[in-house]
Amino acid sequence: MGKERSSLSELTIRGIGVIESAELEFKPGLTVLTGETGAGKTMVLTALNLILGSKSDADFVRKGSDRLVVSGKFKVGANLADSIEQSGGIVEDGEVIISRVVTSEGKSKITLGGVSSTATQVSELSQLLIEIHAQSSSARLAKSSVQRELLDSYGGYETEISAYETVFHSYQELGKRIKELRKQLSERDSEIDRLKEFISDFSKLTPEANELEMIDNEISRLGSVEALNTGLSIALSALLEDENSAANAIQSARKAIDGLKGKDSDLDILIEQYGDLVYNFGEISSAFSRYLSKLEADPQRFEYLQSRKSDLNSLLKRYGKGSEREVSYQNLLIEGADAKQRLQDLSGGDARLVELEKEALSLFTKLSDCAMVLTQARTKSSKEISKAITAEVVGLAMANAQVQVEITSGDYADIRSYSNVGVDEVSFLFTSHKDGNLLPISKAASGGELSRVMLALEVVLAKNSPVGTYIFDEVDAGVGGKAAVEVGRRLAALAKSSQVIVVTHLAQVAAWADNHLVVSKSENGSVTQSNVSEVTGEARKQEVARLLSGQDKSLTAQEHAAELLAMVQDSR
Repeated sequence: MGKERSSLSELTIRGIGVIESAELEFKPGLTVLTGETGAGKTMVLTALNLILGSKSDADFVRKGSDRLVVSGKFKVGANLADSIEQSGGIVEDGEVIISRVVTSEGKSKITLGGVSSTATQVSELSQLLIEIHAQSSSARLAKSSVQRELLDSYGGYETEISAYETVFHSYQELGKRIKELRKQLSERDSEIDRLKEFISDFSKLTPEANELEMIDNEISRLGSVEALNTGLSIALSALLEDENSAANAIQSARKAIDGLKGKDSDLDILIEQYGDLVYNFGEISSAFSRYLSKLEADPQRFEYLQSRKSDLNSLLKRYGKGSEREVSYQNLLIEGADAKQRLQDLSGGDARLVELEKEALSLFTKLSDCAMVLTQARTKSSKEISKAITAEVVGLAMANAQVQVEITSGDYADIRSYSNVGVDEVSFLFTSHKDGNLLPISKAASGGELSRVMLALEVVLAKNSPVGTYIFDEVDAGVGGKAAVEVGRRLAALAKSSQVIVVTHLAQVAAWADNHLVVSKSENGSVTQSNVSEVTGEARKQEVARLLSGQDKSLTAQEHAAELLAMVQDSR
C-alpha cells in the first residue's frame, strides 16, 4: 500500500434503533453489508458516525432503553497513534478503541483510547480514520478548501507547498514586526517626551530595591527613640541590675542544679537544656545593652528620611503601575532599568522601519515566485485529475458526464490575494450531459450522481490518501445492470489499497465482496448478535439471489447469482 493505513476491525452496538446488541467484525478488502429493509443497516452507519464525533441525538436510543453504547476498535499506524496519544488517548499494540454513550435524555460521553475526550477532538482525528459517503454527504465536496486539499493530495507536490508555507509564515511574522514598530513610531514623540521626563525624575532619586520598606522601618525607630530607651532601660534593670534580678535568680538556680549532674541521666538532659537557656539569656541581655548604647535621636536623619519617602511616593504615584505598593515599586524599578534602552530604540526607529520594509519587499517577491510555482503545479495536476475522474465516472452509467477541476488565481501583486495555502481557488465542476454547462459539483450533480463522482474521486485519490477506511451507503442508488457491475468493480479496485465497507441492496455490487455480512430482523423486529452473520459459499449465493429477485429460494435467481459470482471471480 505504500503508506501505513488505519482500518476498522470491530464495531459493537447496544441499544440503537432496531439493534438491541450486535458485534460486527470487519476484515481488510471489500466488505458488503446487506439485509432486508429496516434490518438496521443504516443504524450501523449511525453508530459509526457517533464514534467518529458526529452530533448525538436522544432519538437514536432504542425505545425502552435508557442509553445507547457504541464502540469501535481501529488498527492505527505510527503517525496516527502519535496524534492520538498527544491528545491523551491510549494506543495498545497498534489499536485504539473509541466509545460513545448517549442517554435517552440526550447526554453524551465519548472516550478515546479509554480516556474521556470531546466529540470535536475525536472528529478531527477521525478524518484520517474513516471517510463515510452517504447520498446526503455532499458537504465534503461542496467546500472549496476540501477540493483544494483533494487536488493537492493527488498532485503530490509537497515540496512546493512546504516552500510556500515557509515563506508565507516568514512574511506574516515580518509584517507583525513592521506593524508593531509603526504603531510605536506613531506614538513615538509623546512616548519620547514621557521617557525623557521619567528618566530625569528617576535619575534624580535613583530608588533602590526594598528602599521604601527600609525607610519606613528607620522612620519608625527614630520616631520612637524615647519609648525604646525607657522600655529597654526598665527591662535591663529587671534582668540584670536589681537585687532580685532575673540574672541572679537564674544563676542561683544553676548553682543548685549543677551539683546534681551525673546522678540521673534523664535529669542530666534537663540540666543541659537549662545551660542553653542561661547562655541564651546572657546573649539576649548583651544584645539589648548594645542596642541601647547605640540608640540616640537624630532629628536631621529623621527629617531626611521623611523627605526621601515623600519624594519616592510622589515618583511612585506618578509613574508606578499596579494597585499594590510593593508590586508598583518593583515595576517602577524595572521601567527605570529599561527606559534608556527604549528611548534609544525609539530614537532610531525610522531607520529600522526602512530596513524592515526593504526586507518585506524582498520577501514578498520570493513569496510571489513560490505562489506562481504552486499555481503551475496545481494547474498541471488539475488537468490530469480531471481526465482521470471523468474516465472513472463515464464507466459508472454516466457516459456523457464530465468532471473538470478549475484553478482560479488571485492577483500575485496584491498581498490580499494570499493565504497560508497560496493564491488559488480550486473548484470541481460537473455536467452529466454532452456539451452541458459545467457547474459547481454540489449544484450540478444529483444525489446518485454525486455518490458515483465521490466513488470515482476516491478511486483516483486512493493511492495518496491517508484515509484507511471508506464507507459507502447507497453509492449504487439509481443504477443497475452493467453500470451496477462497474460500481462494484471500482469499489473492489479501491479496496486493493484501502479497507472498503459498502451498504448495498444490489447483487451486482455485493458479488464483488471479499467479505459479506448480512443483517436480518428477528420475529419481534429487533436485531441481536444472532441476526448478524458472515455468509460464504451456498449461503452467500442465496443472499445474492435474494438481492436479485427478492426470493432466496428461487432456483432461477440462484442460477443467476451463481453466474454473477462466477463472472466477478473471472474478472478478478
